[in-house]
Amino acid sequence: MARDRSARYPLNHHPRPQAFTSAHSYIGPLFTSSYSEIDVCTGTNTARTAAKTVPDNSGRWVLYSFFIRLAGTMKISHYIFLGFVSILILFSITTFVNFSLSNAVMENNDYFTRSTNLVRNSSRFQRNLLTMVNGLRGYLLTGEHSFVEAYDTANIENTQILKEMEGLITDSAQRRMLNHIKELNDQWTEEYTDPLKQAKMSADISREHLDTFNRVYKEKFASGHERSIQTALQQQFKAFSSSEYTMRDVRKQELAASVTRTNRLSLLLTSTSIILGLFIIIFVTLKISRRIRVMTDMANNIASGHYDVTISDLGKDELSALGNALNHMARQLSGNIALLKRSNAELDQFAQIVSHDLKGPLRGISNVVTWIDEDHQEELTPKMTEYMELIKGRVHRAENLIEGLLSYAKADKEEIEKEEVYLNALVKEAVDNLPDTGNVQVEIGDLPVVHAERLWLFQIFSNLISNAIKHNDKPFPTVKVYCKEQPDHYEFFIEDNGNGIEQHYHKRIFIIFQTLKDRDSFESTGVGLAIVKKIIDLKKQQINVSSSPGKGSVFSFTWSKE
Repeated sequence: MARDRSARYPLNHHPRPQAFTSAHSYIGPLFTSSYSEIDVCTGTNTARTAAKTVPDNSGRWVLYSFFIRLAGTMKISHYIFLGFVSILILFSITTFVNFSLSNAVMENNDYFTRSTNLVRNSSRFQRNLLTMVNGLRGYLLTGEHSFVEAYDTANIENTQILKEMEGLITDSAQRRMLNHIKELNDQWTEEYTDPLKQAKMSADISREHLDTFNRVYKEKFASGHERSIQTALQQQFKAFSSSEYTMRDVRKQELAASVTRTNRLSLLLTSTSIILGLFIIIFVTLKISRRIRVMTDMANNIASGHYDVTISDLGKDELSALGNALNHMARQLSGNIALLKRSNAELDQFAQIVSHDLKGPLRGISNVVTWIDEDHQEELTPKMTEYMELIKGRVHRAENLIEGLLSYAKADKEEIEKEEVYLNALVKEAVDNLPDTGNVQVEIGDLPVVHAERLWLFQIFSNLISNAIKHNDKPFPTVKVYCKEQPDHYEFFIEDNGNGIEQHYHKRIFIIFQTLKDRDSFESTGVGLAIVKKIIDLKKQQINVSSSPGKGSVFSFTWSKE
C-alpha cells in the first residue's frame, strides 16, 4: 500500500533562498534607518525614525551655532569638494545595489537552469517508468525479447537520471523527497519487476521453472502491492514537480520584489544625486557670481581711471582674499597714480620754467652777437667772423632743442578732439610749411578721409617728410606719400630716394636726440622721429622703416579706422 508522505513534504513550505535573503538584508535597512534634521528657521533638531518622532532638545542651539560657524568659515573649494564627495558616495551606493541585484539575477538564472533540468529529468523518469511497465507486460504476454531490451534501457537511464538530479538539488526537503523516490524505485525493481522478469526468462527451460513463474506472478501481482508502489512512485514525482514549480513561483516573486526595491532605491539615489548636484551648482553660482560681478565692476572702474574704489567682503574664502588683494591693489594704484600725476605736473612746470629761463640768456647772447656784428663788422677779422657765425648757429640749435623738448613733452599731454581730416589737404599743408623745398618733388597719392586727431597726423606727416628731405643729398630729391587700405586700418607710406639707413640704426633713429650724423656737420635736433614714435605708441599703432644705404627709405605706419 502506498504511503502518504504529503504531511512530511508540504508543498507550501519552502525555506527562503539564500540569495534573496542576503539581498533583502542590505536593501531593507536603507528604508528603515533613522535620521536627524535641523530646522534652520527655528533652530530645532528633530530625530526621526519610520515608527515615531522624538525631539532632541539637548544641545540643539550649540549644534545649530556650530554649523552656522562652520558654514561661515568654509571655503568655496570645501563646498565643491564636499558636494562631489556626497554625489560620489550616492553613486557608489547605487552601483553597489545594482551590482548586488545583478548577482541575485545571475543566481536566479542558475537556479532556473537547474530547475529546468530537474523538471525535464522528472518527466523523462516518468516516461521511462511507463516504458518499463509496458515492456515488462509485453514480455510477460508475448515472450518477445525486444520488450526486455526496452525495459533494461529505461531502467539504466532512470538510474542515471536519479544521480543527475541528486547533483542538481540544493534544497534539503527536495533531497529527502528524491531519496524516497529512489527507495520506492529500488523496491519496485528489486522486489517485483526484476524477479518476475527472471522467472519469465527461466519458464521456457522446464516445467518446473514455469510453475515457479506462475507462483511468482500470483504472489507479486495478485496482492496488488506492486501497483500501490508504482502509484506512490508516480505521486512522489508529481509532488516533486509541484514543489519545484512552487519554488519557481516563490523565486520569481522574490526576484520581482527585489528588482522593484532596487529600482526604487536607484531612482531615489540618482534623483538625490541630481538634486544635490543642481543645489551645488546653484549655491556656488549664487555665492560666486554676485561677488565676481562686484569685483569685475571694480576692475573696470580701475581700468577707466577711477582708483578710489573699494569692495566690502566679510567672507573668509578665496574670493574674500581676492577682494582684499583688489582693495590693496586699488590703494597702491591710487597712491602711485597720484604721485605720478604730481611728478608729471612738476615736470611740466619745470620744463616750462627751464624753457623760459634758458630762452632769456640765449636771446641775450644772440642779441650781443648781432650787435657786435652790426657795430664792429669792419673791425672783425675773418676768423672772428667765423666764430661769430658759429655762436649764432649754436644759439639757434639750442633754441631748436628747447622747442623740440617742449614739443616732445607736450605730445601726449594735450587732449585733442577727433574731427574729419582730409589727408591730401593736410599733407599738402605740411609740405608747404617746410623750409627749403624748392627743388624737392613731393608726390601725394589718393589719401582717405579719416576721423582722427588732426594735430597728431600733421606732426607725423610733417616730421616724416621733413626727415626724408633733410637726409637726401640727391640733385632731385623725391618723396612719395601713399596709402594702402586694410580691413580694420590704413597703412601709410613715406618713400624717398635719399641716402638710406643702415640696418642697425633702424631702431635707434626713434630715440630722442639720436642723429645719424655729427651735429657740427648736419643741423638736426633728433626730436622729430621721437615725437612720431610717441604719438604712434599712444595710438597703439605700428611704425616701421625699410631701408638700406644708398637705396632710399620707406617709412610706414598704421592708423586705425575706429
